[in-house]
Amino acid sequence: MDNQIVDLYLKDAATKHDWQAFLESLGINNFAEREVDQIDFTIGIYQAGELVATGSVAGNVLKYIGVCNKGVTSGARFNTIVSELVNRMFAKGVYHLFVFTKLKYSESFQHIGFSELTHSDEAAFLETGSPDVHDFLADVPTVSDQAHKKVAGIVMNANPFTLGHRYLVEQAATENDLVYVFVVNTDLSLFSTAEREQLVRAGTSDLSNVIVVNGGDYMVSYATFPAYFLPSKDQAITYQTTLDARIFRDVIAPALHVTTRYLGTEPTSRTTSQYNQVLNQELPPRVAVKVVDRQVAALSDQPVITATEVRQFIKNGSLQDLKAYVPDTTAQFIQNHLVTLQTRIQKGMNIDGN
Repeated sequence: MDNQIVDLYLKDAATKHDWQAFLESLGINNFAEREVDQIDFTIGIYQAGELVATGSVAGNVLKYIGVCNKGVTSGARFNTIVSELVNRMFAKGVYHLFVFTKLKYSESFQHIGFSELTHSDEAAFLETGSPDVHDFLADVPTVSDQAHKKVAGIVMNANPFTLGHRYLVEQAATENDLVYVFVVNTDLSLFSTAEREQLVRAGTSDLSNVIVVNGGDYMVSYATFPAYFLPSKDQAITYQTTLDARIFRDVIAPALHVTTRYLGTEPTSRTTSQYNQVLNQELPPRVAVKVVDRQVAALSDQPVITATEVRQFIKNGSLQDLKAYVPDTTAQFIQNHLVTLQTRIQKGMNIDGN
């Protein structure tokens, strides 16, 4: 029926074709599997048999929102689509939602209750509901007189936690009064978020000035960043890392008095190397960037320690060289959970990348 909300079932080929054609007419052209397969549900509005508005949800992120202005103002349809998505998520008990969108649409989302966390020249990152970024920061442990201490931050995936990660944390701990290690919150890695947090905590438990924190929704990994509105993978990486850097610089660091961000050199990963370049461009002078050379693996032909190599050991069951790559706590965890980890790989978990 005209101008009423309907569900769109994208597994139906004809529906998906019409949906994609409509979005392409609005300049959205990225329908990669990593974007579309994450969608939980999609809604739309039809007029005279033609799709005139649509929106989707993946996890707690709104995406693929597109509206044309046939018949009524696009603003009214935009409000209807987004309000319906938000209401459905609230009905499911999900009260905290995000949207990554083109910068020109940020104001429209703000008009209906979203708060902009940060933006770049191309994209904006907004949230609505609770717990919001202020609640996240309020839950991060602090120390007395923190405003007058030398505080550093490290963001890592730690998939898994290696001696290279340990070396980076050690350097920061030696040079600062307090170090926050933020573990990226995504379960698209071989090791779950809870497992990675556990390994980082275990591997740094002897460093009394290190606090390990779940990065929550504010240390956004490339794996989960919606990039459907950007035309190329390189642009997606650049804009994601720019937003990530700016929210750290403008929101996270000031609240926790972080003055330095520590990075490891990235000789093997183009994506992470690009990420480091963006951080160097975006963070200073408000947050200094300290780059630490990657640690070389002992008794190994590999030039540097990488978590990628460790995941290959797990895949092949070649655990004899683990001591050259990971702390004892990580090695023990891998040995205790080898079958589980190998099963995840056999079921298709991607172990490439950094």
